[in-house]
Amino acid sequence: MTDLVPVRRALLSVSDKAGLADLAAALVRHGVELVSTGGTAKALRDAGHDVLDVSDLTGFPEMMDGRVKTLHPTVHGGILAVRNDAAHVASMEAHGIGGIDLVVVNLYPFLQTVMSGADRDTIIENIDIGGPAMVRSSAKNHSFVGIVTEPEDYAAVIAEMDANGGATTLGLRKRLAATAFAHTATYDSMIAQWFAFADQGKLFPDTLPLTTRLSGELRYGENPHQKAALYLPVGPSARGVAQAEQVQGKELSYNNLNDADAALELVAEFREADPTCVIVKHANPCGVATAASLTEAYDAALKCDDVSAFGGIIAVNRPLDGATAEAISSIFTEVVCAPDADADARAVFAKKKNLRLLLTGDLPDPARGGLVMKAIAGGWLAQTRDNGRIARDDLKIVTDRAPTDEELADALFAWTVAKHVKSNAIVYAKGGSTAGIGAGQMNRRDSARIAAIKAREAAESHGWANPRTVGSAVASDAFFPFADGLLAAVEAGATCVIQPGGSIRDDEVIAAANEAGLAMVFTGMRHFRH
Repeated sequence: MTDLVPVRRALLSVSDKAGLADLAAALVRHGVELVSTGGTAKALRDAGHDVLDVSDLTGFPEMMDGRVKTLHPTVHGGILAVRNDAAHVASMEAHGIGGIDLVVVNLYPFLQTVMSGADRDTIIENIDIGGPAMVRSSAKNHSFVGIVTEPEDYAAVIAEMDANGGATTLGLRKRLAATAFAHTATYDSMIAQWFAFADQGKLFPDTLPLTTRLSGELRYGENPHQKAALYLPVGPSARGVAQAEQVQGKELSYNNLNDADAALELVAEFREADPTCVIVKHANPCGVATAASLTEAYDAALKCDDVSAFGGIIAVNRPLDGATAEAISSIFTEVVCAPDADADARAVFAKKKNLRLLLTGDLPDPARGGLVMKAIAGGWLAQTRDNGRIARDDLKIVTDRAPTDEELADALFAWTVAKHVKSNAIVYAKGGSTAGIGAGQMNRRDSARIAAIKAREAAESHGWANPRTVGSAVASDAFFPFADGLLAAVEAGATCVIQPGGSIRDDEVIAAANEAGLAMVFTGMRHFRH
């Protein structure tokens, strides 16, 4: 491969004109002949540069509304020719093909057209054909041709040509080629996604073309011996912790982002509710509460399990105020997520230099659709998001005693939280606050008992006469396969149960509830979370 390649002729055809004038001026300064098309040629001429139209190079006019202009041997021969191959050189001479040493192309704005709400015909017309062909040709022949697809790379090209008398190095051309192939792969992925999901209406297409872009490497993964990075989706997507503004604090870790996502997804369930606070530890909520103010909500959430809350992640559904920030600062907290924070709150957190404050703007829509992916050995699992929601009218009362309005409110609150707790999940709630949470156990009875133990410990710690599970509603993310799990909830003092139902032993469980004087409702919906 040749290292230094002088740039004598450059072909420029860009939809994004950012930085074009500076690049063209640098090329002209090095005596480079400019070849261009349509709007790019006009922009170059408006900047005072001489430009050779592609149609003059090929001897053919642009035709078919611009669909055919660069798809010609004079263009692709000039790009693809191997300059130190005698047969290639002879072909160039025989057919009057001049070499093209630099190609600057970015493609028709397909994604922007889709997101603008354009009609189908307009979207189809914004599928670039000649552009990707030139990009791929140039990238394949990077031994002799530089290909620039990102305006952010213009400065590097200019600097290298200035340092090497108008030539580019193989190192830069290799890097630009890698960027170019990623560029066309991303572009084709966007088109394939639109055809599959929007145009054809498929949920699980035969090929799933997903494209992401590196946001940055993280300090390490779940453990220090693992490497990790954050990737962002290319194209339309919900905003979340990945797009949040980090106001302060040290670099976010893999676990920070994973836990912050869990906290944000749960608090988003309450985005239309009164002030709500969520405290998460290891991707499981350890306290959730809704109250008249964020400070009160934080206090109630913390008192559910202040042992687990140490070093946790906090998310709230309202902009943070100074009083709530002061309360949060009373214990060690890794990350705080909020839609916004006032000056007082920012000033309070500024004293905690290791605390990360993430401002998310709008909270994500908990009812949004989309696919969730999980890697397994040898493949990927894909499923739709768990965006199922239950309202009062969806509930089926199955016991002799119907729940009171207060019990129903607590039951629905507990059910919403249970959706975000690792299975097997049991959540006790009372008065708009979790009373005890049992997560991730191999059987439902143990989850119920663990949640009750946490509630008793909280009562002892705060000097309450009774645990908050007494008089509470309890939610189970799946049906009780036996009555033992329900009886554990009875022992804890629960008076109302919300669960999906559907067990072959439902009659046994209902009978146990009736005997204990419980009210129980079935949702008909399960919320396993693994």
